[in-house]
Amino acid sequence: MSDTYVLVTGAWHGGWAWRAVAESLRASGHRVLTPTLPGLADGDDPRQHSLADVVDHVAGLIERHDLTDAVLVGHSWGGYVITGAAPRVRPRLKRLVYWSAFVPADGKSLYDEVPPPYQDLFTAQAEASGNNSVAMPLEVFQQAFMQDAGTETQRIVHSLLVPHPMQYFTESVAAYDPAADGLDVSYILSSDDVALPPGEFGWARFAERLGVDPVPAQGSHEGLFTQPEGLAQALQQASIGAAG
Repeated sequence: MSDTYVLVTGAWHGGWAWRAVAESLRASGHRVLTPTLPGLADGDDPRQHSLADVVDHVAGLIERHDLTDAVLVGHSWGGYVITGAAPRVRPRLKRLVYWSAFVPADGKSLYDEVPPPYQDLFTAQAEASGNNSVAMPLEVFQQAFMQDAGTETQRIVHSLLVPHPMQYFTESVAAYDPAADGLDVSYILSSDDVALPPGEFGWARFAERLGVDPVPAQGSHEGLFTQPEGLAQALQQASIGAAG
């Protein structure tokens, strides 16, 4: 069965980051869209847009392409984007899929949901940037985001990341209950993802927030680079509601 996937990246990434996953999905007969979001293209002014603008962009993309039965996927911070877009394009969606992603609660931004050391890092980076943006420090990326890759690969991918607008971390969207709206939802959890530390601030709490059992996937928070075929398989499992 062929599906249409709209893959929404997390912070610091553009649509290019999905290339290997998208190629694997297309090889299985699926249609895949991988937008680069406003403020996250090379050279974008990080002060120009709000989180609401990003949500509008994704909803508008789905409408412009006249998509139906689409699987809308959000990674990490992208969980805020797909949560905001889903109610607007609900008739066009087959399922929401969160992959190691934040699931917004009412009144809570991503900044509110991360451990204090990340809050301190984001605040310091934004204040020092001159344009209210947050750069990803290489050492944090290597140790917590892409620890399952070699040093050279880590450095290459890190060099492609762009500073993330701070307001995307401090603004929020309304909480959304897909099941109550008759929309299927899945949560994919990567086995070696330590971008959020296990425990109180870990990723597992978001699957619990949705009331679903997570679909397992291999790899780190950057599994779209280190385990693209496995992630593509997990996305296909999630799109039919399989728990792996």
